[in-house]
Amino acid sequence: MIKISDNTVTKDTLAKLYSINSVESRILNKLFSSQKVYVYSSLNELKFQLDLQINISNTAKDLYNSNLSFKVFRKSKCNHTYWEHTSEGGFQLKKEAKPSEAIKDIFINGSKYGTECATAIVIIYYKALLNVFKEKLFNEMFPKIYLFNWHYIDSNLYIEDLRSEQVTMIGDCKYFKNPDVSPLTPEWQGENTIYLGYGNYYGHGLGIKSENKIIKGLNAHRKIGAKKSSFLLNSATRLNYKHLYSMYYNYFSKS
Repeated sequence: MIKISDNTVTKDTLAKLYSINSVESRILNKLFSSQKVYVYSSLNELKFQLDLQINISNTAKDLYNSNLSFKVFRKSKCNHTYWEHTSEGGFQLKKEAKPSEAIKDIFINGSKYGTECATAIVIIYYKALLNVFKEKLFNEMFPKIYLFNWHYIDSNLYIEDLRSEQVTMIGDCKYFKNPDVSPLTPEWQGENTIYLGYGNYYGHGLGIKSENKIIKGLNAHRKIGAKKSSFLLNSATRLNYKHLYSMYYNYFSKS
């Protein structure tokens, strides 16, 4: 169910905004079919969310085609024109580097970069936000980017961890767990992915695959005698679209 300014909205009301086969319509169908009530302050806020979700999905595909390699943190690499490579395997934005240019470089010169799947998801979030916010706002919001893992997330990203989310939407980060991972390849204990729709996920190191093929890929990295298959968790990681829209709206309403 969708509510805008405390008013329940019907499918027919929004159907005229997007073609029936559009990605936006597919996302809206998910929202309408959910028992959860999705509340928006305005139609523009809903449109902002749809735009960002689609940008996350498209950016994941772009990263897949960027030649970014899969590397464990101890072997990670980056373009030193924009980033300092830290001892723990992260990428610290150089003081003289423009954040927007540094993020775009990963997609332009992907062969100069290598990292694990969690970092790839954060890179996708930054690039999608850059596409939506444009350079001026993005650079003001994220002046000191550090790319590593989930423990070093910029507070302005406003990431939500939804423990029992029943609805999987395009742009969601979904986690596949590998409980019997081989001790020789601990980096494959799980896979962070972006849901692209039509049952497909992008996971750095595994590529764009269906749920079954992601599981098959992880199962290839189990210990000898493993009895537990990898599986997809019910939880989802999602940007807090309401907070991000508020920042976006406040910035551009004053400019």
